[in-house]
Amino acid sequence: MGTLTDILNLAETRRAEYDLPYAGALTPAEAYALWTSAPGAKLFDVRTRAERDWVGRIPGAIDIEWLSYPDSAPNPYFLQQLRQQAEAGDLLLFICRSGARSHKAAIAATQAGFNNSYNVLEGFEGDVDARGQRGKVGGWRLAGLPWSS
Repeated sequence: MGTLTDILNLAETRRAEYDLPYAGALTPAEAYALWTSAPGAKLFDVRTRAERDWVGRIPGAIDIEWLSYPDSAPNPYFLQQLRQQAEAGDLLLFICRSGARSHKAAIAATQAGFNNSYNVLEGFEGDVDARGQRGKVGGWRLAGLPWSS
């Protein structure tokens, strides 16, 4: 996998390549390596509680919904809840189902002064396959990283 510096450099390269407005983007395996090795790193699961209940959880992740279920309304307390769990200098990793909501969460966190915010590409379940199903093309679960039902 490489050193923490190597992983952060890859994330920075993706930031520049994709013109991301936050610190960088990580694969699930890279995110796990940072989360478990970098002092103060925190993983925020921004999926809905229903998704975590029905699809699976990441043990030790901090749960803060980006959108609520079932109406998909934005969580008006997202930044307040984030500030209760993290400080501005912390290394923050955001994950959702596929990487879209976590991208938005990383943007919001960065705009709020959390400059070490990273998006976890592929998310928990990855992209849809040719049959429209998730869980078979990328993602945290498919990478064999820790999760529970």
